[in-house]
Amino acid sequence: MWLNHFKSLNANLLSATFCFCTLSMAVADDSASEELFVRRIAPLLQEKCLACHGNDLDDIQGGLDLRGQSAALRGGDTETAALIPRAPLESPIYLAASRDDGSEWSAMPPKEAEKLNEQQLDWLREWIAGGAAWPDAQRALEIAGKNADAWSAEDGVVVKTSGGLADQWSNRRYRPEGLWAYQPVIKPAVPQPKSKVLSESQLASDNPIDAFIVDRWPEHLSPAAPADARTLIRRLAFDLTGLPPTPEEIELFVAASRDAPERAYHELVQRLLDSPHYGERMAQHWLDVTRYADTSGFANDYERGNAWRYRDYVVRSFNEDKPYDRFIREQLAGDEIDPEDSELILATGFLRMGPWELTGMEVAKIARQRFLDDVTNSVGEAFLAQSLQCCRCHDHKFDPIPTRDYYAFQAVFATTQLAERKAQFLPHENTQGFDEAQYLLARRTQYIETLIRLDAKQVQHAQQWYSDNNIAPDAWNAAVEQAQATIEQHQEASADDFQGLYGMARNTMAKQKLAESQYPPKLLGFTPDDFGNERVARKGLQRLEWELERYQPFALAVYNGRTPQVKSISVPQHVPKGRLTDGELEESCILTGGDPFSRGTPVAPGVLSVVSQLPAPNIPTDIEGRRLALADWIADARNPLTSRTLVNRVWLWHFGVPLAGNPNNFGSTGKPPTHPELLDWLAATFVEQGWSIKQLQKIILTSQAYRRSTTHLKPERLKELDPLGTSYAVFRPRRLSAEELRDAMLAATGELNRDLGGIPNRPEINLEAALQPRQVMGTFAAAWVPNPLPSQRHRRSIYALKVRGLPDPQFEVFNQPAPDFSCERRETSNVTPQVFSLFNGQSSYARALALANRALIETNQDAQALTRCFELTFGRAPSAAELELCTTHWASIKAMIADEPLVDSQPPRKVVRQAVEENTGERFEFEETLHAYADFVQDLQPAEVPLHTRALADVCLALFNSNEFCYVY
Repeated sequence: MWLNHFKSLNANLLSATFCFCTLSMAVADDSASEELFVRRIAPLLQEKCLACHGNDLDDIQGGLDLRGQSAALRGGDTETAALIPRAPLESPIYLAASRDDGSEWSAMPPKEAEKLNEQQLDWLREWIAGGAAWPDAQRALEIAGKNADAWSAEDGVVVKTSGGLADQWSNRRYRPEGLWAYQPVIKPAVPQPKSKVLSESQLASDNPIDAFIVDRWPEHLSPAAPADARTLIRRLAFDLTGLPPTPEEIELFVAASRDAPERAYHELVQRLLDSPHYGERMAQHWLDVTRYADTSGFANDYERGNAWRYRDYVVRSFNEDKPYDRFIREQLAGDEIDPEDSELILATGFLRMGPWELTGMEVAKIARQRFLDDVTNSVGEAFLAQSLQCCRCHDHKFDPIPTRDYYAFQAVFATTQLAERKAQFLPHENTQGFDEAQYLLARRTQYIETLIRLDAKQVQHAQQWYSDNNIAPDAWNAAVEQAQATIEQHQEASADDFQGLYGMARNTMAKQKLAESQYPPKLLGFTPDDFGNERVARKGLQRLEWELERYQPFALAVYNGRTPQVKSISVPQHVPKGRLTDGELEESCILTGGDPFSRGTPVAPGVLSVVSQLPAPNIPTDIEGRRLALADWIADARNPLTSRTLVNRVWLWHFGVPLAGNPNNFGSTGKPPTHPELLDWLAATFVEQGWSIKQLQKIILTSQAYRRSTTHLKPERLKELDPLGTSYAVFRPRRLSAEELRDAMLAATGELNRDLGGIPNRPEINLEAALQPRQVMGTFAAAWVPNPLPSQRHRRSIYALKVRGLPDPQFEVFNQPAPDFSCERRETSNVTPQVFSLFNGQSSYARALALANRALIETNQDAQALTRCFELTFGRAPSAAELELCTTHWASIKAMIADEPLVDSQPPRKVVRQAVEENTGERFEFEETLHAYADFVQDLQPAEVPLHTRALADVCLALFNSNEFCYVY
């Protein structure tokens, strides 16, 4: 390795072209100094000095040539030797590099960011003090060859790639331990049990996971006891379905576990894997990675009508246990596999999950490049655990991924275009609730009527304009009549085509070649309110085109073709006819500094060259087939990144921590695996078992490591022997995610609508957040209005409309990730606003009231009602002490609230917006009607239940706020 490295340096530093000369003075033959020069000083000079002092013979700064010792001893324009052997503190080259304030020499390198670090200064000082030996090219090669193995072991290895932007980067060295992810996955042997560490009963597991974990246990560490049956069913139910088990399911499992615990446990795992709600829970994890949202984001944060079909595709894929390699291929290239298969068209929604898309207010080329950068990094992180975005401007600073590979990878998507693509609804898709389209149509009609009303006002002003200017209005009246007839003939004109009566009349006169002075100005008589209302109406009408497609057989998808010329985006973009001939066939190249207007060296579609054990695919340069070739390379069983990445994610989903600390980053800046042999065993087994995620989960969930208690008999001893918590000697408890908290409450109250899939629903959120004004593309975005019926609002949280610019405050405070960037692992904070949300929030109280009402309806006595509340929230009966405490609290609350007045709150029907109109700079008001509230059916209200129920609700609220409800143990 070192020999190859030094040969490459010859071309820049040690070749004959540098005119090496024998030393003009006697220098001691110090082999240590020679080795230091070859190993450290020569690369240092190349990296830090020769750009200004040797590489360009026509522009040597200060006359100082550092290509050889004789030139260094001769010095530059000052005729002072830059190098004085055995005297580093007198050598200008060292004084300049050390930035000695008392030195007359300017600091070198001049940029502060490029100065030598302490270790590099030590090398330079040691080399000069040792005689500044400067061997010639032949001698340098001999030294490099002699020491190649030893130096590589100490300093790292050179990794062969497609090559960096500079030889310096191509020849850089990497610590072998930082390259673990790029090595082939070789299935390791299962370790033999450590009989000296564990007792025979503790070694009873035949699951290889336990053998790998025990093999890395600190000496004298004992594991926690197995968790009890109630704990295990709740843990499994939340991990595999995101929902709590019912009290009846718990009792059946507890009873079965008494007779045959192993069989009962394995049957439970299989039953939950077969549950239709399994796919919903796994999809939530995957959608975190892919950044799922129902809107576009940023200034273009309007709804994407058919994003929900990709979400449901993911749910189905997990429920069907679709082989992961197939799952990869479909999401990257489903349309190339079979363009007639609607399911595969839906899969490519993965490529559309980023927030970056073209709007009508930006440069198309910049927007296009943003999409390409986004999809490149997204594919790298999701499937390969490689964050590629830092290669956009320069070769990767820490990993062997050159900029050349980044743009070759990106070139795969150079013919990928965005479109809402025809995809017939499938028999297994949930198309219920499409009647809400009538609501959207009503809104559209309202907007059109608003435009016509403004037109009528302008038409009236036009008559006055003709009178004031003494112009006969005959031509104008004829144009108005013609426009009116046209409008009546085209009542279904799209928002893009609809110009209004006034605008159409003006266009008619313009086509008649009349002078502009003969017809009224474009915005005649508009007040600031008119300007504002017209814009809000027109923009709202345009965006309804997207929302209406939610009920049409279209998919948020892509197609292969030339890049079209786009001037504005005012209607959904469909696959154009003749797409293979229209537009620009993008020629990919390295973009200097990532600037789309600074084109550099051309590149062909390619992959990451660091994955050397996998042959590079022959990716077509034609329009079709690029993504499928890339997908085949990613999904190849020999690709070491792919299987490791997925296995690491699944481990995280069940243990709360990954084996390798950064699921989106297997590079040297990510945390290395705590159990590398286990990670590789799981990755190899995963591929052997047909890329089955369910089979992988069976292995993980049946291990002793997963089934342990969260409580250790000797916690202080555990902390001492395992301070980082990587032993898996205990199970790590976790707080429920934001979605699980809401769904668990609805499940406890019996309000949860468990239907799978379908168009997004709108649950109630904090009213202040729901009605806050949001400016999108120069106009107001629609307010958040919940669905009219409780059955619509109370669907699982995965189906809630996800607006990038309007997160649900209750979800946000419990760490639901923002969908702008891939979430590799959800954070779990413990902050005061969570208390305000869960204890004081309207939603929490509504659920508590519903739970109290359910418990009292289903029982006959107060003690039975309290027991039922415990069963529905904790999965167990209360202890005698708990029952007494809750009974006392119930009575005290009843007395406290007996005289409180009951307020019947009604939802708002309208909201008034105020803004500054951008054309006039004047303030205007816009009144938005909240149509869904017209038929709104509220959840159970306090006034609808007796005092006894309202008081019990306070007890239920406390149960919802307890750790036992909010955590999985």
